[in-house]
Amino acid sequence: MLVKFTDDIGALEEAIDTGGPRREFLTLLMKHLKDRPIFDGPEGHRFLVYNANAVREDEYYLAGKIIAVSVVHGGPGPHFLLKDLVHYLAGQPSFKAPINLITDEEIGKALQEIENAASLNALRECMMTHSTMLQTAGCLRHVATVEEKREIVSDYLQWYIIDRNSSVIDRFREGLSALKFLNALQQYPTLLAPVLCHSEKQLTASDLEMLFKPDLSPSGSSRRLKENKTMGYWADYLLDCEEGQAAVSVEDVLMFATGLSSLPPSGLEPLPQIEFLDHSVFPMANTCANSLKLPLLDSYTLFKSQMDFGIQNSPGFGCF
Repeated sequence: MLVKFTDDIGALEEAIDTGGPRREFLTLLMKHLKDRPIFDGPEGHRFLVYNANAVREDEYYLAGKIIAVSVVHGGPGPHFLLKDLVHYLAGQPSFKAPINLITDEEIGKALQEIENAASLNALRECMMTHSTMLQTAGCLRHVATVEEKREIVSDYLQWYIIDRNSSVIDRFREGLSALKFLNALQQYPTLLAPVLCHSEKQLTASDLEMLFKPDLSPSGSSRRLKENKTMGYWADYLLDCEEGQAAVSVEDVLMFATGLSSLPPSGLEPLPQIEFLDHSVFPMANTCANSLKLPLLDSYTLFKSQMDFGIQNSPGFGCF
């Protein structure tokens, strides 16, 4: 895969894609994909829903193929799919979805009433009130104990998220088969499922500090002293980014240097490195080489302000 970006008037960027433009393109695709109308559910826990127009455009197949291509070509995974959907795709059906995934207020309220039923009579009365909804999903039945309410709610959620959308899920699955990604997901679900699901673990300052290795001058040289001081500024700056004390986030820093806002499952090649600048007070990056170039400055306050300004004013393709 080779990617070229154009400017506002359609002129092609001159840089050759040796990794950076491809990674940035795939990152932009993932960001765009999560907001498509083929998905429903809260942020980070999205599941597929039937959309007639998207079916006509074969968007479900295309979405699955985009994800497969991104992961295989060193881009990010979506990191927004509902875990129960991913388990289903991987051939590991285990359903534990909570009621708050339902964006339809009336359905969510009905399920909550069933789950909150305190007695068998209350449960039966609640089921009769919502009998049409339950019957549509095949969940209306005689109950003998109040504990059956949990099974009824779980069955309805599985129908709502998986069963009623099975046709588009199957088409999405066919798209995931591109480049044999689906086969890999089914063979190694523990390794690859987290690539598709939302993760509570956020990128940290420590992650970036360990990821980028500095290209240092010989020990004892005057330049090495400046570089060591700058590496101290770098570590402090990453902590400020993580703690919200800088104008950018750690994800923004990673995007600036590599074209990715999250670490890809295949790792980064070449390995990220830090170089040092004499001729610029602003940071520079070569996303094709995963290289971040830091300015050698006299104070942390100046370093932080110039890093903020440089990263904030360089959205988009950064291969220089």
